[in-house]
Amino acid sequence: MTRPIAFFDSGIGGITVLHEALRLMPDEDYIYYADTLNAPYGIREKHEVKKLVSDAVDFIVRKDVKAVVIACNTATSAAVEDLRRLYSIPIIGMEPAVKPAVEKNGREHKRVIVTATPLTLKEEKLLNLIDRIDNEHIVDLLPLPDLVKFAERYEFSSGDVTEYLKEQFSGFTLEQYGTVVLGCTHFIYFKTVLSEILPSNIDIIDGNKGTVNNLRRIMENRGEPGCGFGKVEYYRSGEPVTESGEIEKMNMLLQFLSEQKDKKTGI
Repeated sequence: MTRPIAFFDSGIGGITVLHEALRLMPDEDYIYYADTLNAPYGIREKHEVKKLVSDAVDFIVRKDVKAVVIACNTATSAAVEDLRRLYSIPIIGMEPAVKPAVEKNGREHKRVIVTATPLTLKEEKLLNLIDRIDNEHIVDLLPLPDLVKFAERYEFSSGDVTEYLKEQFSGFTLEQYGTVVLGCTHFIYFKTVLSEILPSNIDIIDGNKGTVNNLRRIMENRGEPGCGFGKVEYYRSGEPVTESGEIEKMNMLLQFLSEQKDKKTGI
């Protein structure tokens, strides 16, 4: 029997990472666990998030998975180190693509905007990373908590989304910037609308591909090649998702991500 790889998020954001895994690792089977009853995580206190993630991962590990991807930047920041101490299987977290953005824009004398949830942006994990690599102080932070709410309503390109994003970016002199880093997996759904409102010279990047490449490398190093067929089993806050309509929603999200115009892959 093929042991699956699990992806965990508070909601549908992690589907964007699962989509990348299905593309790059089609010979694996997967579990996707969304803690939608307790979403969103990004506006919660750290101790709350740690407890929710711990409970969810404990459930997931009992499904005999061979790795768990914490496909949520907020959950990664709050809980991944504790989880790695608890379990012998690989626990892979998310990391915003800050380093390649800083390296590229430092050479080009441009600035970088890192977007994420409020909790991610105040966590030591991200702040220490920026402090370590941003020697020229070119990184600015922008919390976008409402994007998670829009995403969970499957509202990716409405007038309200466009106006919200225009307002949030209005405080920046955008001609000074070369890259916007999407530091929340929910934000990937908004790449198209972001590409429409931001200047054409700005790259929009995320850490999804790097995370999946890291996962693939770890699986290869452990001698655990995939023997599956890309099957996905869905769970919502500890309960299996069996309704055909709900599964179809997940498939529609995967299709949306495949079709989304990625005008600015950048780095």
